[in-house]
Amino acid sequence: MVILIVEDDQGIASFLAKGLKAEGYATAVARDGDEALALAATSGEDLDLVLLDLTLPGTDGLSVLRTWRAERVGVPVIVLTARDETADKVRGLDAGAHDYVTKPFAFDELLARVRAAMRSAEQTSSTELVVDDLRLDLLTKVAWREGRRIELAPKEWALLELFMRHPDQVLSRPQILARVWDYDFDPGTNVVDVYVSYLRRKLNHPGLSVLICTVRGAGYRLRSQP
Repeated sequence: MVILIVEDDQGIASFLAKGLKAEGYATAVARDGDEALALAATSGEDLDLVLLDLTLPGTDGLSVLRTWRAERVGVPVIVLTARDETADKVRGLDAGAHDYVTKPFAFDELLARVRAAMRSAEQTSSTELVVDDLRLDLLTKVAWREGRRIELAPKEWALLELFMRHPDQVLSRPQILARVWDYDFDPGTNVVDVYVSYLRRKLNHPGLSVLICTVRGAGYRLRSQP
């Protein structure tokens, strides 16, 4: 899970990053509104939630939020601000925020709001993902291909879910590490390659097309139409 912290106060940003990492979240930090817009434009699909301050240098937080919603960037946003006037809260929620937390705040309460926002965002009308002849049951955490049941270990399931939520998109090793293992990329680790190999062995059978392909120098891609 990746959380973007948009906060110009270095002390608050560092406090949030350390606390969230201790809870198992990966984090990125933007110091102003323009940097936040640029980060979302380049890695928006990898973001699971944004903690957004309203008072920012350059483009203010409310404008950032309105821009994202106008561009149909649907990542959940929790506004963090010292503004506690009702009118400010209404403007933030109307602009597309999922929640509004006033500074100073208790970190445990913020964590609860983060979990609630993510649960809300993850709720969908379907309980399964389908790509070509591959189906993943989100409730039982079991995959099926051509009627064959495929049992998955927890990290295999998380990796397959990531691929199936981003079909035909090249996912780099650092992206996969951040989303599935929640830690920064270590050039010396081969854990992604190992688990991709595990998945391939379970998904590929004689007569069936190869779904997960290697993109040389870039990462891996799940093909929706092999």
